[in-house]
Amino acid sequence: MNVAAIIPAYNEENTIAGVVQVLLASPSIQQVIVVSDGSTDNTAAVAEQMGAQVVSLSDNLGKGGAMLAGVKHTDAEYVMFIDADLIGLKGYHIDSMLSPIKSGEVEATLGVFKKGRGATDLAQIIAPRLSGQRVIKTSLLELVKGMEISRFGVELALNRVVEEQNVKWITVELPELSHVMKEEKLGFWKGFWARLKMYKELLSYRIKN
Repeated sequence: MNVAAIIPAYNEENTIAGVVQVLLASPSIQQVIVVSDGSTDNTAAVAEQMGAQVVSLSDNLGKGGAMLAGVKHTDAEYVMFIDADLIGLKGYHIDSMLSPIKSGEVEATLGVFKKGRGATDLAQIIAPRLSGQRVIKTSLLELVKGMEISRFGVELALNRVVEEQNVKWITVELPELSHVMKEEKLGFWKGFWARLKMYKELLSYRIKN
């Protein structure tokens, strides 16, 4: 089972090294690709220094476009999508997401935070299927409608393909894992508006598709 980890990243110089380090250390991951989605900081440089394969986009395409750009740089049978701003990522999180697929129990997995931080745990309780942590067969991504323009709606797009293709999947708990919230990255008000923009993109994708 050949697996590529794809990390869409926009201005994540403070966290990308830790995420890349864990993925590169995993014997289950054969390729680590960081897609710098029009970043204006040192995200790409840090990822490259850590040893990841870096795809640098001149323009910000949004999460869906960045993920698709990463997919175009691998021929792995499976891809693991991982957020660039994770806090507390460990090797056993990677194993937990891959083990059910390796054993033949399922064809895809969706990772959700558990006992990480209150705010991020709550967000995943409210909308567990919007997680950025997942493993899916690469060939299925060709069936995702409008992935290149889906932006944050990409999670909904991936869920739809899994449902339409009757892919057997399970949710995997990722204990003591969380991510940096937008309000922490950008300050309260900028983060608040960035969060509203994300929700708008999710709603827009749902309405159009």
